[in-house]
Parts: sequence; structure tokens; C-alpha cells
Amino acid sequence: MDFTTFLWATFGVFVTLATFSFLYKDNPFYKFAEHLVVGVSAGYFVIILWHNSLKPNLFARLADGDWFYLWLNSTQPWYLIPAIIGAMMWTRFSKDYAWVSRYPMAMYIGIATGMAIPLEMANRINKQLYATMQLVKIDTTDLSGYFFGYGGFNLLDISNGVSNMIVFVGMITALIYFFFSKAHTGWFGKMAKVGIWTLMIGFGASFGFTVMARISLFIQRIQDVDSWGRVALNAGVTPNPNYNNWYQLVFWALIVFVLGYIIREIMMFIKSKSVKAET
Repeated sequence: MDFTTFLWATFGVFVTLATFSFLYKDNPFYKFAEHLVVGVSAGYFVIILWHNSLKPNLFARLADGDWFYLWLNSTQPWYLIPAIIGAMMWTRFSKDYAWVSRYPMAMYIGIATGMAIPLEMANRINKQLYATMQLVKIDTTDLSGYFFGYGGFNLLDISNGVSNMIVFVGMITALIYFFFSKAHTGWFGKMAKVGIWTLMIGFGASFGFTVMARISLFIQRIQDVDSWGRVALNAGVTPNPNYNNWYQLVFWALIVFVLGYIIREIMMFIKSKSVKAET
């Protein structure tokens, strides 16, 4: 790793530690990291929208026209219509003409809703319904394996029979739990209780998946910090041929900075405790 790359890695380690500092309390370093992420993300997506949307879909299509004719002499002048509609959204920042932005916003929301609803229906409802209607395959050529899970596809085959039945029963009982027009008593109440268990298992699995994803990100950052320290001290498997004292200087500067902040917080905590004791 060359020294320039090492400096960027050092900045990454600093931002990582600044983000973790929120576990202690809200502080200026965390605010810096937070604002940096928001600002970089906003700038990144602006550039992405320019190169992937505005430039190819608007300016490239009007490129055969002239700007001093307002691109009206282009072979595709109708692309000026969405450009004008998009420009109307900027009137939102004007107190006198903010009402103009309502028309493009209404059009945008209407089109987006019309496109999103079929996609959501297809991906989140239809596919879920299809998954609950999988056939329970039974191999009738070998009835000896019907109940014991051998001889092909059968009722107790965990990959086809039992799993599909569990999905179907879980879906029905979960829907019964949300049916409040009938009291949850008797057999209906027992099915609703099974629905509660189904929901809790689903929520637990989703939460566990989320936690594991966050833990994997945490482990990756810790590994990056460890790699940074090894590079700074030239303790890697393959020594850096360009290694010099500047690596260690940057390393110890960051360590001293972090330790100084920790000592400062400890001293302020002790001072606040002593002031409270005196009062």
C-alpha cells in the first residue's frame, strides 16, 4: 500500500471510530461522520442522475438543436416538455410561485404510484400467494415411503410435503389472527394463537437476518482497522517495500488523538462529579 492510499485508509479508520463514538454519546466527531455520509451520498446521487438520466435522456436527444433557439430546431423537440415540467418543480423555493410546483409533483406522484402499485402487487402479494399454493407431491408408485420419507416425493418429504404444508398453515393462521370480526375463542382462538407464533417466528427470523447483516458490516470494519494497523507498523505478511517512518507517524498521531479525546471526556466526567458533590 502506497502512502497516499494509506492516508485514505487512515481517514476511513477515523470515520469508523467517529461513527462508533455515538455509542458513548452524541459528539462533534459523530456529527462530522454523519454529515459527511449524507453530503457524499447526496453528491454521488446527483452525479449518477446527471450521467444516467439527464444527460442521455434529455441533452443527448436535443444535441442536434441549438441552445440559442432553445433547442426548438431539434429533431426531437418534444423532449422539452418533460424538461419544462421538471424545471417547474424548482418554483417550490419561491414564496410567490410555489403553487406552480404542485402540478409537476402531482403528475410525478400519479405516474410513480401507477407504476409502483402493479410492481408491488406482483412482487409482494402475487408471488407470496403463489408460494402458498405449491403442490404437495406424493409418489404413489411406492406407498411404503408415504409416511416415512423415502421412495421419492411424499407427504413427509421435508423439501416438498412438510415445508409446503407449514407455509400454507402459517399463512392461514396468521390471517385468522388479524380477523377481528369474530372472537378469538375456541378452535378459532387456537388457530389465532398458532398465527401469533407464526408471526413471531417470522419477525424473529427477519430481525436475526438484519442483526447478522449489521454484524457482518461491523466485522468488516474491524478487519479494515486491523489491516490498517498492520500496514502502519509494517507487520503484514508481505512487508511494504516503500515503508518509511511517515506510516508510523500517522498511526501514532491518530492513536494519540483518540486517547486524548478519551482522557478529556474522563476528566470532564470527574470534574462534573466533583462539582455535584460540592453542591
